[in-house]
Amino acid sequence: MIENPKAPRVRKIAALARKKDRLLAGFFLVEGPQAVRELLIHRPELADTVFATMGNDSWQHEMDRLADAGGVPIERVTDSVLAAMAETVHPQGVVAVAKIEEVSLAQALAGAKLVAIMHEVRDPGNAGTVLRAADAAGADAVIFAGDCIDPWHPKVVRSTTGSLFHLPVATAATLADAVDAARSAGLSVLAADVRGDDLMSADAALTGPVAWVFGNEARGLSDAERDLTDRSLRLPIFGKAESLNLATAASVCLYTTAFAQRS
Repeated sequence: MIENPKAPRVRKIAALARKKDRLLAGFFLVEGPQAVRELLIHRPELADTVFATMGNDSWQHEMDRLADAGGVPIERVTDSVLAAMAETVHPQGVVAVAKIEEVSLAQALAGAKLVAIMHEVRDPGNAGTVLRAADAAGADAVIFAGDCIDPWHPKVVRSTTGSLFHLPVATAATLADAVDAARSAGLSVLAADVRGDDLMSADAALTGPVAWVFGNEARGLSDAERDLTDRSLRLPIFGKAESLNLATAASVCLYTTAFAQRS
């Protein structure tokens, strides 16, 4: 039982909430029963250690079983230690430390038919929700391009509710790098942009392999960034709402493409 919330090891784990520390260490935090469960089921080779409080909740027994099956060490900690490790104010009884997996663009895009590229998306909740929607829509990969929040930010990880461990996730230094890699993999590249053509008139463009580009929440995509893509498409607004937020718009674009590809 780890009992001292100020122990050096606990401080080292807590530091993974900071980008520079997790990139330097090569590890990130996974918080909560759902996310840790998905890590242990789908990517146990990435799990370094699971830290859990004592209890009789059903998820705790399942966590013990999954950790044992995956050969992942599980250590007991007090509530105060878990609170010191976690990024959330009220952690849900379990935190895992997982290895950051560096996936190349070529690896992530090989054979892909549906991809989400996020460019300069800064809000972790939005980024995580787009990744989760991409997973639900059957996408083959997600790319974080340019000055984007990193995929291993604790809030991004929590927002994916485990989808981070279901599909390849890669980073690109620039949007141009991501677009070039997508084209090399045989995908057409579409920009989600309010200045584009109506999505409802673009069924033919969605039936083949597609990579969607979603821009910054506040600024969207610049003219130069739009010019990198093959075509811009917008979601029609039938009601009085001024616009849709990034995560909602991305979900509609990804699902519309998934429907077209399966029809």
